[in-house]
Amino acid sequence: MLIVLGIAAILVITTNAIHLAGLVGLSAVMRRQRFHPAHLETKIGQGMSIIVYVLSIFLLHAVEIWVYTAAFLWVNAFDNVYEALYYSISSFTTVGFGDVLPDHPWRMLGATESANGFLLIGWSTAFLVSISSKIRMFEASLEREGPASQSLSTAAESEN
Repeated sequence: MLIVLGIAAILVITTNAIHLAGLVGLSAVMRRQRFHPAHLETKIGQGMSIIVYVLSIFLLHAVEIWVYTAAFLWVNAFDNVYEALYYSISSFTTVGFGDVLPDHPWRMLGATESANGFLLIGWSTAFLVSISSKIRMFEASLEREGPASQSLSTAAESEN
């Protein structure tokens, strides 16, 4: 039991570190490339930027799922990669079909993966919400600086 909990703790720490590094790295790359949604003035550009973020986060979750899959194979909880990956995906996403199960001592590892996956998916959701709010703030600033405010400033200048 302690071995299972120790492996589970190592996997939680590892996948959280991967997630943190992935989100920080993604943000840094997007800012450096001026592809952050708040820097893009068109709706299409902003939409494409969000799609890149979502696909990158999907890839990040896939890496984390593969970490668990490799652990299940390493401890011989499954006989083949397909079953280990299938179980890992259904656990990580908290779907938990239950049609494929690891050997009894390793079921706690699957439960830990579910809790960890739930938190990591929530973290990703919060990250995407944060990006979306930056887009809304940017659009609001453009609306304040739009044609109406420009015509008012032009009128004020012509009076002087």
